[in-house]
Amino acid sequence: MPRIMILNGPNLDIMGRRKNAAYNGISLADVDTMVQDWAKEHQVEVDFRQSNHEGVLVDWIHEALDGVDGLIINATALTHTSLMITDALAALECPTIELHFSNVHRDPTRADRHISVVRRAVTGVIAGFGPRGYLAALDLLNDMAAEAAQKET
Repeated sequence: MPRIMILNGPNLDIMGRRKNAAYNGISLADVDTMVQDWAKEHQVEVDFRQSNHEGVLVDWIHEALDGVDGLIINATALTHTSLMITDALAALECPTIELHFSNVHRDPTRADRHISVVRRAVTGVIAGFGPRGYLAALDLLNDMAAEAAQKET
């Protein structure tokens, strides 16, 4: 059974309470439920976590070194600043996806959000599709895990 880790960064624990059109009133618990439903349907083990602390996210990425088939990270504002997370992600051998609810490149008044240091260490990026981005990322990583397993046989 493929194993995928999903890490969520600062302030996503209050996303159902924050005014942000990208969240559309849903909570992170709602996203976790959607993800776990997908996991059950596709027979994939998904480890869904959230922390407001950069070092905790780094520790969890280190845990992923020991046997996940893919990792999704929504590092929120840390995407733009965290060399610690970038270095930890660079050590992973599995496919990794940087994920954002909103299209962080779209708003010209938020140029600070156009730069991602995390992007240097990931396989790809999904942005702008709200919670559906998690499902797209899961589909991609599940397909990649199946392809890797097939090559091993």
